[in-house]
Order: sequence, then C-alpha cells, then structure tokens
Amino acid sequence: MESRIRDRYTDDVRREAFGRYGVADDDARALDGFESFIYEFARGGDSYILRVGHTLRRSADLVRGEIDYINYLADGGAAVARAVPSSTDRLVEPIPDGAGDSFLATAFTYAPGSGPHGEAQAFAIAEEYGQAIGRMHALTKTYEPPASGVRLHWDDPSVLDAWPFLPESESVALERVDTVVEYLRGLPTDRESYGLVHQDAHGGNFHIADDGRLTFFDFDDCCYTWFVNDIAIVLFYASLYAEDPAAFTGEFLPRFLRGYARENTLDATWLREIPHFLKLREIDLYAVIHRSFDVNDLTDPWVARYMRGRKARIERGVPVVDVDFSRVGFTG
Repeated sequence: MESRIRDRYTDDVRREAFGRYGVADDDARALDGFESFIYEFARGGDSYILRVGHTLRRSADLVRGEIDYINYLADGGAAVARAVPSSTDRLVEPIPDGAGDSFLATAFTYAPGSGPHGEAQAFAIAEEYGQAIGRMHALTKTYEPPASGVRLHWDDPSVLDAWPFLPESESVALERVDTVVEYLRGLPTDRESYGLVHQDAHGGNFHIADDGRLTFFDFDDCCYTWFVNDIAIVLFYASLYAEDPAAFTGEFLPRFLRGYARENTLDATWLREIPHFLKLREIDLYAVIHRSFDVNDLTDPWVARYMRGRKARIERGVPVVDVDFSRVGFTG
C-alpha cells in the first residue's frame, strides 16, 4: 500500500466506514490487506468483508464497475462473493479523506472456508478451480458494463502503475517487459478470447468451503485482457514455490483445463502464449514490490523469497515455467 494512502487513514475515517455499514468496533476484525484496509464483520448472524480503498488508486467509477461486474457474475451462477449494500443502500460509500480525495468503502459476503495449502490440495481442486474460471469467462462474453463504470484494459498506465517505481538500475527489466507488452499488443482481441476477467485469481483470493466449493473474491484488479492471461496468472502463483514448477505444471494445468472446458471454449492455440503472460506477471510483481517495499530491507518472508535471485532471472530471460505449452490441451 502506498504510504500517502496509509497516512490519510485515520480512526475517524475507519469509524465513518464502519458506521456506513452499521458495524460496531467490537463486531469487526482487521485482516491483512495489500492495497486496501480489510475487515471481517458480523451482521444479522452472517459474516461479511468490508474493504476500504482510496481514489488515489481506483476512482469511484472504477470501483462501481468492479462491483457491477461481480454481481453480474454472481447473478450468472459464478462462484464469487457478492457485493452488498450499505445501511443507506449504496454499493460504494465515498468518505472524504480531508485532503481533497476520498476513501471508498465497499462490503461483500464472506467466502466460506479457507485458502488452499500445498501441492496435494492444488491438484485436488484443480478441476473445480478451472471450472470456476471458465464459468466467469463464459459469462463475461455477454457482459455489458455501465456507461460510467467501464474497467480499464490490461495495458492502461493505471493498471501497469508500478513500473515507474523501478529505479534506473532496473533498465534491463524495463526493456524486457516493454518487449513483452509490444508483442502482446499485436494479439487479436475478439470476444471469444478477450474480455473482463479477475486478473488476480490466485490462491489468496478464493476460499474452499468444507464441502469443497470454491468462492472467489477481491476483484480489485479486474480488467480487460485475454482469457489465457487469467489462466497464466493462476499458473504463475500456483507453481511459484513448487519444488519442481515444470512437473507441477504438468500435473496441475491439464486438470485445470479439463474443468475450464466444462464451462468455456477457448482455442488451444492460445495456450502457446502463456510464457509471455507469465513473464509479464513476473516483472509486474517485481515492480509492485519495488513500489510497496524497501527492497534493501525485506521483512515479509513471501516477498523476500520472491525477490531472491529474481533480478538475475529477469535479466537473463529465464522462463518462469520451462514447459512446452504447445503440447498442452484442454482434454488433459
């Protein structure tokens, strides 16, 4: 989270956000949030999530577009945590920050269960994981956004907003990602392969209930991009710390695609583009960490592990996952 947002978040702002949703301090529990302030709260015997973001990162219209998309998916039977209204029946509550901008409070149903853990569970849920993503992609083909809430495309500067935080010493990384972006801009963008997607559907953004059902949340990064990019991002995080990423991919991806094909049809030739999207995510995350952390004093274990040797891997052009994706298909 940017320090200028964190510094404006006062107790008065928090209390106002709670009040808009009828939440008492005793009924709320702060959770970890990377880009927003996140709380779990209870109301009427049910659990919900309150997210407090800021217009410096996402405008009110962009957040309304996110909420409209989430509830469209929920109405279509997708496994997502629906947005719920405030006490005054609003889905987005602007709260002035005292500096001319606003915090934006939104609430969602709580996704039951907990996140996935370990390779064995990743393999066990892979088909349902793929089916859930496929359902979202099938629905997005007919989605019509509100005129005032159109989400951005993948290469909008507001989406790739972390790159300016890379120092001059990272010129090779910037050259690498510029090459990837120029290549991707040449790909076709038809309705069968390109649309509004989650774009961050990793294991930290869904829960698995006791009965095995998956529920996805945190659509803050949703944007217009290729469906295969959404798939690549899933693979990026799922395989990131696997003992053998290539072997993991060989087990996980066919199962994931088998589930995906139950809900959506995507030409298998798109899978050959996965290495480009993996590289885009690798360097984008590298830039985000430069923006949000002191890279010379990393205390977060996950971040420190990601950054270990990352600069050299990027500069040498090492594949994120060394797999021949032309040999992968939707039949497993």
